[in-house]
Amino acid sequence: MGSVLALSSGLGHQNWPFSPDPPPSRWDTHPAHWDSPPRWERRDGRLPNPGSFHSLHRSCKDVFPQQIEGVKMIVNKTLSSFFKVSHTLHLSAVSPSYYRFHVEHLQSDNYSKEKDATALIGEMDSSGSLNAHALLHISERVRARTVFQTQQSQFVTWQFETEYRASDFTAAVTVANPDILRESVILVAHFLQSVSSGLVLGGELVYHRGRAEEGGILTLAGQYSRPNWVATLNAGKGGAHASYYHRANKQIQVGVEFEASTRTHETTTSFGYQMELPEANMVFRGMINSRCIIGGVLEKRLTPLPATLIMGAFVNHRGDKLQVGLGVNVG
Repeated sequence: MGSVLALSSGLGHQNWPFSPDPPPSRWDTHPAHWDSPPRWERRDGRLPNPGSFHSLHRSCKDVFPQQIEGVKMIVNKTLSSFFKVSHTLHLSAVSPSYYRFHVEHLQSDNYSKEKDATALIGEMDSSGSLNAHALLHISERVRARTVFQTQQSQFVTWQFETEYRASDFTAAVTVANPDILRESVILVAHFLQSVSSGLVLGGELVYHRGRAEEGGILTLAGQYSRPNWVATLNAGKGGAHASYYHRANKQIQVGVEFEASTRTHETTTSFGYQMELPEANMVFRGMINSRCIIGGVLEKRLTPLPATLIMGAFVNHRGDKLQVGLGVNVG
């Protein structure tokens, strides 16, 4: 789980192009170093750990381009081997413009490779909204995560998660927004079990209790993976989410997603691809879906400068809308 805010959003992309919602924080989901390596890399004969529930569709989602609109500039600065900061300035004619300050304190100076590194992350934007995020490695198999989010002067999320990873299964429990005065709480339980070297089965149980309502949603999940492709399915009372990821070669990756919601009675099919051109220091991601939205994002590394140029455009043919974005990532 990235955030408790996702619990009430239902299935599907939360920030489709042309969505009125602002893009999520870049660390609104678990960082990549919390994910296990691909299961087919395990060659000791034992069943591998299936990883986390929230990362089941990550391989496919990473192929799709991220929404970009307006002008954005990101400046990253490493102050020491344990301390990093970044500044983001976004100017937009569609959504409110903002400035965001991001800071990370890392226990390990090799954070990108050290899977068990503890991290403290904080973010504040020009509207006064604050995000605080802590990742703790309690023991060899137990990890904890805490998230606090405010929207200007109001708390919107306080979330506590504990995850246990055995050799062939993962279990996690999340307590979100507990409020004794209002007698409300959200509980989420995840479980994944490796059945074979390529097959993973599990489920998610979401329980919500409040003064006026109480209920739960059970979602079953399965994933089958091979060295160059991954197929995943989530299905439950709220709907279904299926994805297929395929790596054609070192340069080309493709992904297909199908999402259906029983709450909104809508279905969406999306196709995305990623093309890497190492000789030109370029990466292009494109997508098209059944809502007649076509988009693409091009990332160009400006060697020898420590900067990346990002250009993107999304067209909604059904709504006759166009979004164009330009960004620079320094550092």
